Amino acid sequence: MEPNEPARPEGLDPVSLERLMQRTQGGDQVAYRELLAEVAQRMRRLVRRRAPWLKPEDTEDLVQDILLSLHRARASWDPERPFLPWMVAIARSRMADNARRYARRAAIDMAVMDLAETFCDVPANRHAENVVNLMSMQKAMDNLSPTERQAVELLRLRQMSLAEAAEASGSTVAAMKVAIHRAMRKMRKTLWKE
Repeated sequence: MEPNEPARPEGLDPVSLERLMQRTQGGDQVAYRELLAEVAQRMRRLVRRRAPWLKPEDTEDLVQDILLSLHRARASWDPERPFLPWMVAIARSRMADNARRYARRAAIDMAVMDLAETFCDVPANRHAENVVNLMSMQKAMDNLSPTERQAVELLRLRQMSLAEAAEASGSTVAAMKVAIHRAMRKMRKTLWKE
């Protein structure tokens, strides 16, 4: 139970939820608020049970994503079919999307860690070494195509997501993946030669 959430009984039975959803589809705002509160409570329990490693704020983000999906899909629910299995299918889909997003971020982080160290943490009186490292990095960047350079800037330096970088560059997510992969491979080769 959330800190600001009032104590409730175990929850509404499935038939009551279906009635709330039917009233919601009919435009009843009070029923809609009640349905969202009940679904949010159930989805928090479901997410905590299926992903106990998530931090509370990540759990809440996922629950909000599920509620947003319910909002978008509410007109597609068929009153002749049970509500809870439909709702759980939406929740599973959102949880799978969240897991894929997490895996992609982890893969990008691992790719960054594979890069050779380009900046040293030597005291400031070692200026010459810092200049050499900076020049190496510049040389590695010079060997990239404009598209690859833009991918490095957006994804590594600005730390945008693939979707954000694709939108900012007017490209596609797939094209950004290819560009960053090629850029990292070229930069590794250049940096390891020196």
